[in-house]
Formats: sequence, structure tokens, C-alpha cells
Amino acid sequence: MERFLLFIKHHLNFVWKIIELINGVIFWILFMKRMERALAESLASVVDNIYRFRKLTKNDLGSLHNLIYSQESADLTYFNPHGFDIASLGRQLQNPSFLMMGAFDKEKLAGYFFLRFFSNRKCFVGRLIDKPYRGKGIGLVMNRIMYETAWKMGFRCLSTISKNNSLVMKAHSGNKSMVVLKELPGDYLLVEFLKK
Repeated sequence: MERFLLFIKHHLNFVWKIIELINGVIFWILFMKRMERALAESLASVVDNIYRFRKLTKNDLGSLHNLIYSQESADLTYFNPHGFDIASLGRQLQNPSFLMMGAFDKEKLAGYFFLRFFSNRKCFVGRLIDKPYRGKGIGLVMNRIMYETAWKMGFRCLSTISKNNSLVMKAHSGNKSMVVLKELPGDYLLVEFLKK
């Protein structure tokens, strides 16, 4: 099923938009309140005196756009969860099944992370950290928020990772929650993050 959805996402954009629309409506009806509670609990459990982690709002779209476009092109080679222009980011923000979050250093957006929920109780995670903030523990907190939110909702927490993406492969090398489920075309791995 994952191969089929990946093919649609990357080759049949119009069909993917219809799937996202239908999935968003179903998710909103069945899971929205549960997601809001789970996210609130996950965010409340974070104790960090330097960075703030929260759900993104419409006012954050300019900062998110700037964060993405300030990255080196090599850092975005394997990061393509959606379009990066302001209109695409706004559409994703309006999608109830796509939870967009940020890590903030005061008012500066230092990192972006998200959960893409599917109504079959699976969700996919992703994150992007601004280069000056890498290696400072932000990614570990992002992971915890994403995983805990998904698990509290009773969702499986998944990701697709390119074996050629050395940065992400290195970041996950010590992740004890991660298990490889299967290999996908194009040197990608389907992984799941399991609750201990």
C-alpha cells in the first residue's frame, strides 16, 4: 500500500490532492479532538529552558518559508513533504490531517516538524532543522513530541528514509525506537518508530 501511495504522491499530483482532501475530512471527523488532546499533552511534557515547541499558525508561514529557502539545496534533496511556496504551505496548514509544528529560539524558527495522519491509523513524520541549530538536542525533542502524539492517538508512527541521505541515516543510527519494516523502490526504507 505504501508503494502505491508513494507512486501517486510523486507521479499523480491531482489524484494525491483528492486523496488528501478526503483523508482530511475523515480525519477531522474521527480524530481531530483526540489529536488536539494528544498534542497538548506531548507539548506539556517538554521541559526546555532554551527552545519553545508549538503548533504553527498562519502567522508562522513567512518564517517557515524563509527557513526552508535558507537551507542548502543538498539539505532539501530528500525533504519534499509538500510544496515550499507560501500558497502550498498555507494549504498544508489548512489540512486537518497534516500537523505542522515548530521549534523556536525566542521568535526565530529554528526547526520545522510535522505529522501526516492517515485515517487508517498510520502517520508519517518529518523534520527539518536549521543548520546552526543542529546537534543541540532539538531533533530529539521533536522526535519525542511527534512519536508521543501519534502513540497517544493509537496511530502507528512511520517514515520513509532514503539510504542515500547520510544526514538522516546518521541521525537515526542510535534511535532505539526505529525498526526497518521493508525496503522501497529508489533506495528508500519504510521505518516505524515503536513505543518502548
